[in-house]
Amino acid sequence: MKIARFSTDGSPRYGIVDDDELVVLTGDPMYHGYDTSGERVPLSDARILAPVIPRSKVVCVGMNYAAHRREMGHEGPETPLIFLKPNTAVVGPGDPIVIPPVEGRIVHEGELALVIGSVAKRVKAENWRDVVFGVTIANDVSARDVMFADGQWARAKGYDTFCPLGPFIDTELDPTNLEIETFVDGELRRKGNTGDLLHTIPQLIEFISDVWTLLPGDLILTGTPDGLGGFVDGQTIDITIEGLGTLSNPAKNRDDRDY
Repeated sequence: MKIARFSTDGSPRYGIVDDDELVVLTGDPMYHGYDTSGERVPLSDARILAPVIPRSKVVCVGMNYAAHRREMGHEGPETPLIFLKPNTAVVGPGDPIVIPPVEGRIVHEGELALVIGSVAKRVKAENWRDVVFGVTIANDVSARDVMFADGQWARAKGYDTFCPLGPFIDTELDPTNLEIETFVDGELRRKGNTGDLLHTIPQLIEFISDVWTLLPGDLILTGTPDGLGGFVDGQTIDITIEGLGTLSNPAKNRDDRDY
């Protein structure tokens, strides 16, 4: 089942994707279940929003593909390398990635994202499905040279708009063997498969929930495959994951008059 968060009049609503229509739900299905209102909305009439805005946190996993580790010239720890993005970094499909006025490369990192559906603390790996509401697509945008200049990743990963998300949450898709491709203006830049994760999804759930209590709506971004990652103003980044569709976002330089 694919769940959309959308608007037609500026107010967020939720719906089940049914071909080219949305079956409107009475509330957020993560908290209120799947009761329907009886209304249907054509997808063409809806603005698709980020499928979830985390109330708590976005947890990211660095260098979780072997080829990406080699690309970064970093062996990484034996345990998952985890860090946080603020929820203010989240934007939806079609929203611009706003490039801040910093030196160096801004890069895309197309990733499978897990959406947490219940309070999760010290979850055993074999029970990971009990706490995952569904999966979606994320772009862990990074100011790559800022990462190296700062010596840590909070600023480089945390700018507003640096976590595009969507288009939908799939509540039934098996996330353990999915092709991931990232394109810039139609050119293939990254390609991988979630079956190649160094730390698997069950392992990530167990490890991360031991460090932080995960709350409903929290996200876990599972890592990006290797590939050429830079993009600039005016380009469009498309991330496609098998079974989940495509997350597409244009890039634009920041105009301080917008703030």
